[in-house]
Amino acid sequence: MSELGLIEGVFSIERTTRIGTGTTSRRVGQSALYYARETEDGSIELQGLNSRNVPFGPVGVITKDELLADYLPVPQLFKEVFGNLRAVQKSVARGDKFRKRGENFTAEYEYANALNLDELNVRANFGIGLCLLARDEEEKAKKVFDRILGLDTAFSDDHKHLFNEYGIALRKKKLFGQAVDYYRRALELAGDDENLWYNLARAQFERQDWAACAKAAAKCLELAPEHEEGRRMMDHLAKKGLI
Repeated sequence: MSELGLIEGVFSIERTTRIGTGTTSRRVGQSALYYARETEDGSIELQGLNSRNVPFGPVGVITKDELLADYLPVPQLFKEVFGNLRAVQKSVARGDKFRKRGENFTAEYEYANALNLDELNVRANFGIGLCLLARDEEEKAKKVFDRILGLDTAFSDDHKHLFNEYGIALRKKKLFGQAVDYYRRALELAGDDENLWYNLARAQFERQDWAACAKAAAKCLELAPEHEEGRRMMDHLAKKGLI
């Protein structure tokens, strides 16, 4: 239980699968472990555990009744799982702190500690990529962010600001073509983010592709009519006769 009396712990479920073919096939039971956390609305968020006993991957949602009926608590694992989860969170937080100070090597060390426990951690992957970009190691950074684009958990509301931060970093490095490619790929999976569309417009503006800039800015304003930067962008394009 959490401090608020909500369910939080490690649970297992037994699943039966068939292995083999023909006359040699048989059913075997397999146990899967999950980190479960009850939300304030009473639903249960479930995440699988990796080989290091750290919650990872997509978050599923079930009811409390389903949890209590189909899953068994594994209290002996909770202390380890919770400790590992906190260790990842603390390493990422330290990495963010050092990166904001410009101490990129120290930040990268902290992010690497987090990834040793949870290689799919989105914030740690973003952090290492931003450190590499700050050191002008553009090819290595590109590989990291290509990996991020393959993570389902990257495209949650919690991580939208990281996408924008990376695109802005690319633009500041005057890597406008890469910034455009990056925003386009991100928008394929998070197309309802007005800030991604605005930053795509900014990158297209730097490339002097006025039509593409206006199209992205218009999409930004379609999603968020009160977006001040997007409105100023459209007004500037119109005033200069660029559209």
